[in-house]
Amino acid sequence: MQKAKILLVDDRPENLLALEAILSALDQTLVRAASGEEALKALLTDDFAVILLDVQMPGMDGFETAAHIKRRERTRDIPIIFLTAINHGPHHTFRGYAAGAVDYISKPFDPWVLRAKVSVFVDLYAKNCQLREQAALLRLQLETGDGEAAAHGALLGELSARLAAVEEQAEALGKQLDGVEDAGVSATAAHLERRLVALRRALDAMRPGSPGSPGAPGAPGGPGPS
Repeated sequence: MQKAKILLVDDRPENLLALEAILSALDQTLVRAASGEEALKALLTDDFAVILLDVQMPGMDGFETAAHIKRRERTRDIPIIFLTAINHGPHHTFRGYAAGAVDYISKPFDPWVLRAKVSVFVDLYAKNCQLREQAALLRLQLETGDGEAAAHGALLGELSARLAAVEEQAEALGKQLDGVEDAGVSATAAHLERRLVALRRALDAMRPGSPGSPGAPGAPGGPGPS
């Protein structure tokens, strides 16, 4: 499995170094950006599992950078975790969530907590990549007619089982978070749930006979309405 990329955005080299030290245990690819402009350039060519974005930066600050990220179709779904050295109260925090962040963490932060939150998005990104690859293979098989129906059903069953395992982990995580009054944690859990629901719908749509699946009535290559 290819390593996920994590984008670290901060204008202070010492902060980037500290983030790298905290996240190195995840064994993923850490990409530095010293400004909002550098971050946007990196996002033009690479896919990232999550973005850690400093709020206070000269020139384009974190809020403006996040706004640009969320306007681009290619990057709008990448989770953003805001990091800030100043806490101006609820209004400042709300502005972070309004800009599209899934979490808003004030410095100094607990390294273990930050690493755990980033790990959730790295795991989700890996599952998404794996499911997309398997779904693409399945679509190819269905469209070209290769293999028997039993083989297609077996592959669909395997994909469904893999997704069910992720859904079970997400449900267990949700139970652990019950009663935790943390807006950032709640936003993270909600984002995870939305992505899993979308993946389940996409998988169900590929089942033979479902609307939009190859060979279904009205679908490309399928029988038209009688």
